[in-house]
Amino acid sequence: MHKVSIKPQWTISDAAGQNLAPRLLELLAEVQGHGSLSGSCKKTGASYRHAWSLIRQGEAQLGMPLLNMERGKGSTLTPLAEKLVWAGHRINARLTPMLETLASELESEIGRLLSIHNDALRVHASHGFAVEKMIENLKASGLQVERKYVGSTEAVASLHEGACEIAGFHIPQGEFEETGFKHYSRWLIPKQSRIIHVATRRQGFMVASGNPHKIYEVQDLTRKGLRFVNRQPSSGTRFLLECFLKKAQVDPSQIAGYEQAEFTHAAVAAYVASGMADVGFGVETPARRFKLEFLPLATERYFLLCNQSDLDKPHLQAVLKILNSDAFQFAVNQLPGYTAAHCGQVSTIADAFPQVALSRKF
Repeated sequence: MHKVSIKPQWTISDAAGQNLAPRLLELLAEVQGHGSLSGSCKKTGASYRHAWSLIRQGEAQLGMPLLNMERGKGSTLTPLAEKLVWAGHRINARLTPMLETLASELESEIGRLLSIHNDALRVHASHGFAVEKMIENLKASGLQVERKYVGSTEAVASLHEGACEIAGFHIPQGEFEETGFKHYSRWLIPKQSRIIHVATRRQGFMVASGNPHKIYEVQDLTRKGLRFVNRQPSSGTRFLLECFLKKAQVDPSQIAGYEQAEFTHAAVAAYVASGMADVGFGVETPARRFKLEFLPLATERYFLLCNQSDLDKPHLQAVLKILNSDAFQFAVNQLPGYTAAHCGQVSTIADAFPQVALSRKF
């Protein structure tokens, strides 16, 4: 099997056309995480002398310092260096899922030409941290996976159209469960569709540490001067936010930044952590990773949707084996805000949504 990897890389050029060394940006990111240049060197494998050379070269190109050094206190980034590091975080968070999707498509195309495989498991899913781990495990087991990260609505529509074997989507629990169910119901066919449980997870506000703007409810998003960052229109997360706004009778046009959209939870978190927005809406995991405060508003279930006729096929059996493994469930439970509740359980629509399905005669 041939693996395709596509990694985002960026740099800055000065007036003479000289680029900042990519290794410099890597070193600065590690200084942010470790609080010292020596720790950054150990992490990246660079010598202390070479690291200082890169930093001095970068400072000369930019015309401003990048590091503050205090004896006995380690190293801290200057505002310019912080901006460079957060630019890298935002680039990775925004582009990595799209590049992974493209790499997966290219792997399949190359494999077909080489006659290595013609039966990759096609997964279209809303980007999530549990499904990401599932795909990693599937690939590690030797299964060829063609993944495509899309919004929940597009994912379930793709399954209905035969474009994939598994669709990942999520539906809130509690007061918005019926609304969420109704949103996807056109693609849920009682005799054909099967629900595979993956995890429950929390959705809420991502804000800076200490919640400096005192944001606690959706009405606060309309406050003057507050900057919001959203998810793309086809995402289940944006749909959930719209449910909250409708209940609170909040007009989205009153929210500054409502049309500023990112395609992943991590990209939203990076946008807030970089200071580009004051608040975002998404799952807890990236908020914790970027050292943001998280204010939970809802719990939802993340599912895989498939056709009953595919359940006994080798690819689906491989998926179920991983989801039911102790190792996978332990990994999911380590994700902030995630719980591997009923992970690997296969249900009919009526069993997965008994109250809603009963009222709708499923």
